[in-house]
Amino acid sequence: MKKTHSFTYQAHYAISKEPSGKEKMILICFHGYGQLVEFFIRKFLPFATEEVLILAPEGTNYQYLQDFKGRIGANWMTRHERELAIHNNHNYLNSLLSEILGTFEKKPKVALLGFSQGAATATRWMSQWTEEVDFLILWAGVFAHDMKPQESQKKLDKTKIYAVHGTEDELITEEILEKQREFLRKLGKTAQEYQFSGGHEIQTEILKKVMADLI
Repeated sequence: MKKTHSFTYQAHYAISKEPSGKEKMILICFHGYGQLVEFFIRKFLPFATEEVLILAPEGTNYQYLQDFKGRIGANWMTRHERELAIHNNHNYLNSLLSEILGTFEKKPKVALLGFSQGAATATRWMSQWTEEVDFLILWAGVFAHDMKPQESQKKLDKTKIYAVHGTEDELITEEILEKQREFLRKLGKTAQEYQFSGGHEIQTEILKKVMADLI
């Protein structure tokens, strides 16, 4: 018999500083497949201030990036035990944000940035989170394919959405982008789209433009 056992689990995250509880915005950054937060968060640290807190949770699955040695990366899930991974991700992220936001007397604005696989994780998680999200940035990634418009419409009602991708990103085709636009149309929403010359990466100059709009 294959059964499931629940127990206390520890997970890593990176944060720009200890929260003072006075920050006006928290940017939660979801990494892509095979990345580690200690490196991923570096892209966003230039935007960390006394008023902007940067938080990067790390996926709890790990793998060697090549063969059985060398660099290791984290991921949010694979197709194996996918539903269990989603359940665990939600429990982890709900608990982490409850702890972080518990230090605030007044809830700050919340921005989610999902890169690649992190975009699907971010959108799937926010759809069940009890708090409101002010900004959603889908970078080289799209909404989770199993999200239903009728269940997401109310959650995304007040959320400003950005979609960012490189013109040479082989993983983000025009067909994929059109499916996302159609999903947004069903929600009665549009995304502010940014393109840059490059591939599957976070481009600093475009990130500056997006952050300037958020802040």
